[in-house]
Amino acid sequence: MIRKSFVMAVNAGAEKEYIRRHQPIWPELEATLISHGVKCYSISLLPETGQLFAYVEFRDEAEWKAIAETDVCRRWWSYMSELMPTNADQSPVARELTEIFHIESKA
Repeated sequence: MIRKSFVMAVNAGAEKEYIRRHQPIWPELEATLISHGVKCYSISLLPETGQLFAYVEFRDEAEWKAIAETDVCRRWWSYMSELMPTNADQSPVARELTEIFHIESKA
């Protein structure tokens, strides 16, 4: 499995709406993530700063990148764009983090 973590942000005052829109995410988006090899994906919020920490595990870099080309992903980005900083294509501004430590029990 490939692991990635990254930081995004939610606009001040939009935290509750951001949370609401993720509970749950669209079933079609969830199915697309899974069908593109995502094993687990979580996003956490630091309320004091509006920072979002995302962690994802997936099987293949090409499949992960292909998610961004799907219609449902593009519609999700558009739906979320008013709540967070975005790039010109409406994708969230995200900064990948460098993994420093990882432990995984095989038990």
